[in-house]
Amino acid sequence: MSQLRIAEIFGPTVQGEGALIGEPTVFVRTGGCDYRCSWCDSLHAVDSEFRHTWASMTTQDVWAKVQRLSRNTPLTVSLSGGNPAIQDFTDLIALGHASGYRFACETQGSIAKPWFGNLDTLVLSPKPPSSGETVDWAAFDKCLDAAKDAAQIVIKIVIFDDADYAWARASADRYPHLPLYLQPGNLEVDPEVAVDPQILADKLLWLVDKTMADSWFAPRILPQLHILLWGNKRGV
Repeated sequence: MSQLRIAEIFGPTVQGEGALIGEPTVFVRTGGCDYRCSWCDSLHAVDSEFRHTWASMTTQDVWAKVQRLSRNTPLTVSLSGGNPAIQDFTDLIALGHASGYRFACETQGSIAKPWFGNLDTLVLSPKPPSSGETVDWAAFDKCLDAAKDAAQIVIKIVIFDDADYAWARASADRYPHLPLYLQPGNLEVDPEVAVDPQILADKLLWLVDKTMADSWFAPRILPQLHILLWGNKRGV
């Protein structure tokens, strides 16, 4: 079985964003990422400075912890990061499916893996200009091809400003057949600093007003539920 580099495993809690918002979930957060977004809220799972805090775990050890946290009751397991596509989750997904668990993965779409096709939900989240990263659309298309047998593929884009919004519209036009989710970004990423719910609400209203004014009715617009509930605390 595969050896996995894990930043944290936590839950059950609810999924805070995207297509599965509100769904009871255990999170398996991997260590390591090929991106370094300017507003990253998970640096503890991205920056090599934190490598010493990541655990090297066998697939069986990860599965045992998922079972323990969920009290052997099937639910959704979310593979996140960092970029979970760096690692091999083939065996973990097989173990979980055999026991009735469902698997979701969120990745930026920079690395394609064969196990994408085994997922119940693949969330592709290309990063807008405010991230400081540039999307490789050829790599993104390879991710879509790898996931062609997945039960569900969706796109989720975080939007911080007008430039991100314009980029999101152009990017979504590439994939009109895929469900699209938009959410306003949160610039306060320090876990020690309280998040102002009014600021979050104002950004959400800004995004709603903008899409409605443009008659852009394709996306679903959602808050970051986990930020509203827990701010930037880790492990929730």
